[in-house]
Amino acid sequence: MKKLTNIPFLEIEGIPLLIKDFLTQKIAGFEPQFFNLENIEKQFLQKEKSFSSGKRKVLCEVLQNQYADFPQSEKQQSNLKHLALEETFTVTTGHQLNLFTGPVFFIYKILQTIKLAEFLNAKFPAKNFVPLFWLASEDHDFEEINHFKTENNYYETKAKSGGAVGRIMVEDDFFIAQFEEEFKDSVFGTELILLLKRAYKKGNTLSQATRIIVHKLFADYGLLVLDGDEAKLKTEMKTVFRDELLNQNLFETTKSTVDFLSGKYGKVQVNPREINLFYLSETRDRIAFEHDQFVIVDKDRSFSKEEILNELENHPERFSPNALMRPVYQETILPNIAYIGGNAEIMYWLELRDYFEKLGLPFPILIPRDSMLMIAEKTVSKAENLGLKINDFFRNFAAVTNHILLKDNEILPLLNQQETQLKDQFIRLKANAGSTEKTFANLVEAEQTRQLKSFDRMKKRLLRAEKIKHREKLERLENLFLKIHPGNTWQERTYNFSVFYSDFGNEWLHNCYDALEVENSELIIFTI
Repeated sequence: MKKLTNIPFLEIEGIPLLIKDFLTQKIAGFEPQFFNLENIEKQFLQKEKSFSSGKRKVLCEVLQNQYADFPQSEKQQSNLKHLALEETFTVTTGHQLNLFTGPVFFIYKILQTIKLAEFLNAKFPAKNFVPLFWLASEDHDFEEINHFKTENNYYETKAKSGGAVGRIMVEDDFFIAQFEEEFKDSVFGTELILLLKRAYKKGNTLSQATRIIVHKLFADYGLLVLDGDEAKLKTEMKTVFRDELLNQNLFETTKSTVDFLSGKYGKVQVNPREINLFYLSETRDRIAFEHDQFVIVDKDRSFSKEEILNELENHPERFSPNALMRPVYQETILPNIAYIGGNAEIMYWLELRDYFEKLGLPFPILIPRDSMLMIAEKTVSKAENLGLKINDFFRNFAAVTNHILLKDNEILPLLNQQETQLKDQFIRLKANAGSTEKTFANLVEAEQTRQLKSFDRMKKRLLRAEKIKHREKLERLENLFLKIHPGNTWQERTYNFSVFYSDFGNEWLHNCYDALEVENSELIIFTI
């Protein structure tokens, strides 16, 4: 396994314009959220003032309780001790509780978070920076997380959905036997099989299963895992949740930013609701305010104002933040200074800047997570033989393919030459057409359009003819694209980490970690 190259996000067509503008600091007002050392220093100075010793104590107690059944590595023990100190901060990422981590970018974002903490510890030796992974245990869309895919198989588990997924207990473990059949002969297959069996032992919750996997892979790096579905932590949010129920400030304060972002970049990633909270019981259901009552949507249950405030006061654990409130929850209970997320995550975090300001809560540095790609050496060789560079697979590939098919075509230069001559003739003709009656000038303009369209038709027909003539070459190009973009999407969004870990084990993790450069946002490409 060897690093082949890297492609900056700014050079990749598929990266959203909003992310590119954020990285080049072209979005007015968001410059303080851009990652550089100056902004980091400002951030931890703000956080020192706003994060109380009481909150720090609660966080440490919760983490100690959540790690009670886990043997901690030396780095984890050190990080847990450091968290009690006011000069200690977290850098955080989070993800859904996908079955066996789901797509492999789950692993990449954690590695980047660990690397960022290491980088900041070296740059600011008087401070401590702890990498932390946030379990998205309160999500309720089980169908989004109940599966993963390898090169050869699709794995899925079944369970009763609708409630907080972290509380779901493992009952259907048939996928483990299927997985064992695929990986039993791989170099590190037995290690993966044993991990899968331990994590998804019947009776474990999905939160426990995910924690077991993340702990096994990253404990030696010092990573800490936090489950926010915890009454002590929710108690810290009573004031914010009360304000949300009574005043809907998140909805109101984000309006101008949402209008700006949607106007310039299209629809926003997540639209705020008037109330951005769910109610947790055996299911997780949205809270709405209708007819002077707080209604639990899709449930035959409602609260008066007094009743719901009493419920919040006595049972804060029954209130669950939605996607837009979750960042506020996270930044309230953590001494956090930076968040690493995918493009979609960064895009909805950006909606919240004014709401954070309204709450007097420091808005963190936002860092789009790096991407990675593993390519077989023979795939690279085949691409080179067809005249392709790796970068070509991250451009408009249809245009790249068309260029290759027409590269040595003898007819296309003639068509281009004749088209250029025709344009020149019409330029001269139109220059003089104005000297006569207006309808003649209109006729010349219309005739130019008609004749130039005929060249477009001929070029399209020529391309179609070349595709038929070079059908085998076209199939090879398309197959190469699918090797690099399985399922017509980025590899990291399709395959599970087991595809690569089964051959390389911990060496694969170390190589990915070493290749990360936290000051850049890029796609890192390896040959395997």
